[in-house]
Amino acid sequence: MKFGIFYELSVPRPWDHESERRVYLNALEQVELADQLGFDYVWAVEHHFTEEYSHCSAPDLFLTACAMRTHRIHVGHGIVICVPQFNHPIKIAERAAVLDILSKGRLEVGTGRSATWAELGGFRSNPDDTKASWDEFVHCLPGMWTQERYSYEGQFWSMPERAILPKPYQKPHPRMWVAVTSAGTDLDAADRGLGMLGLSYGSIADQEKKLIEYKRRVKNCTPAGLVVNDEASAMSFMYCHEDDDTAIREGTPIFTTYNALTNIFVMAREARPTKSYPSLGPLATPALKSGAAPLDNKVPEGVLVGDPHRILNVVKRYESAGFDSVNFLLTGIESTPQEKILASLRLFAKEVMPHFRRDNQPRAGADAELRAAGGAR
Repeated sequence: MKFGIFYELSVPRPWDHESERRVYLNALEQVELADQLGFDYVWAVEHHFTEEYSHCSAPDLFLTACAMRTHRIHVGHGIVICVPQFNHPIKIAERAAVLDILSKGRLEVGTGRSATWAELGGFRSNPDDTKASWDEFVHCLPGMWTQERYSYEGQFWSMPERAILPKPYQKPHPRMWVAVTSAGTDLDAADRGLGMLGLSYGSIADQEKKLIEYKRRVKNCTPAGLVVNDEASAMSFMYCHEDDDTAIREGTPIFTTYNALTNIFVMAREARPTKSYPSLGPLATPALKSGAAPLDNKVPEGVLVGDPHRILNVVKRYESAGFDSVNFLLTGIESTPQEKILASLRLFAKEVMPHFRRDNQPRAGADAELRAAGGAR
């Protein structure tokens, strides 16, 4: 079982000159600590125009800063938007390769297609095209990363033969994932050999049903690239404190404020219903909105808020469901003081992670080499 931290980089109003810088620096301090504590991943979203909710419009820059301050933790796009009006595929390939070089092979490339009407409409993207453009992009990226010279003629983009440089540090190329939020995307991930990056908050039982079929289908996939990623990751909120009641009192605002802010945004399905967007996507929180039965009438199912014992039991449920990792949001909209977030990370690493860490199973990428070198870059 692996663990990651996930960033939206929310910046609540009122804004002052230091607001955004403070949020970014706090996140970088958390990432540095997570690396020291043995967390496996740090993920950053790509969002545009989402006031307060997420000011992470340049995740490659944030993840580069993370890579420069850390030694082992993998840096991941969660996700890079594979829609031509947002990002040209050549630029995605080039930026990813540079980040993989700078991180010495620690990059994870999560892909997706956006979900809010603010973003899709802001970039003048046609919602009916985003699934197809995503599919085209994820099949092209591995070729750009591995072929000495590359050319392409497709529906959404084309290029004459050129050398796309630099090439990634990882060989043959970094692992790819896809954000699983809409119905059917889990099957799309499996069929293409992509990791299932869960960004929804349904019950563990509901997610387990999808996971069983994903694991079955990925064994017989036709890979989009030269690397098959058969891992599945879940998403939740995490706040750990020695005292369970204190944890619930201080940690509840993490998911309640986050949930309240997501209700502000109009989803693509709501603005323009289409079979391309049959669900609410990554800003939906169905477990919270639907009133899913909380554990002990205190914490919604699957949310890791409580003392180490409570959190340990929830992680075990994710593990028994078949997930390979769980990624955590550490705060809602900066609702938790920095010192308490850092203390929560330390306590989780001390009391919960040892139950799952297997020291004889090195992490992917450069971890084994880094350990052999004593942690030096």
